[in-house]
Amino acid sequence: MKTFSKKSVIMLLILIALTALSSACSTNQETTEEGGLSGTITLVGSTSVTPVAQELADAFTEKETGVKVEVQGVGSSAGIKASVDGSADIGMSSRNLKDEEKELGIEEHIIAYDGIAIVVHPSNEVSDLTAKQISKIYKGDITNWSEVGGKDAVIEVISREEGSGTRGAFEELMGLESDEGTLVKQDATISDGNGAVYASVAQKETSIGYLSLSYLDEQVKTLKADGVEPTVENIKAGTYKVSRPFLMLTKGEVSDATQAYLDFVFSPEGQEIVVEEGVISVN
Repeated sequence: MKTFSKKSVIMLLILIALTALSSACSTNQETTEEGGLSGTITLVGSTSVTPVAQELADAFTEKETGVKVEVQGVGSSAGIKASVDGSADIGMSSRNLKDEEKELGIEEHIIAYDGIAIVVHPSNEVSDLTAKQISKIYKGDITNWSEVGGKDAVIEVISREEGSGTRGAFEELMGLESDEGTLVKQDATISDGNGAVYASVAQKETSIGYLSLSYLDEQVKTLKADGVEPTVENIKAGTYKVSRPFLMLTKGEVSDATQAYLDFVFSPEGQEIVVEEGVISVN
């Protein structure tokens, strides 16, 4: 019968211990061999938040190479649902949560604000419209600028393409949604993208449109809404109502990787990326 020396037994025990330790480390999805984070983070929701979230994800994964971030733009309502049922680590929404949604235990992280400016041609005499007047113009109930203090000219309504996050937010804020679909007048001019809206309003003296704040300059005239100018300060203060938050949503305890991503979003570097994407920093 073969016997083992005391030294051999000790070496065997050490080998078994090292193997067990290695196995334990390989099953840890939160840290890499170098001590960094690892795993996959899924973000699902608003198509408006998606570009910002993706840029943040790209910068984050350059730092945390062991982490993969998947961003899917499928709409705010789907993002809220995904955060509730756990099918995503983070939900994304470009609208405020409804009262019944807030009761579902969701934690809201406001990562940015987006203002929507009402714009006309610089020659237009009108400088201020109420939210009610804006809604009526887009519904077709007000059709001439003389009805709101301007000259006698037919209003050309310019809106955005179907599926636009800016259009969705604008219609929600202006009460232009119904169970049957949009309430925007059928003969409105539809422009694809902020740039196309900007070009149309800058060229057409009787037009009205809406733009993200980053597109504003002297080629278009910005209107006050209910007496309030669309400035960064007014949007942050909540006095300019034609605006929306960009939300990331979580529920319950999150993974270390997910928390690290959220921390990056609110870091100076993350908020600088937010500004570069044309929305308003929360800092």
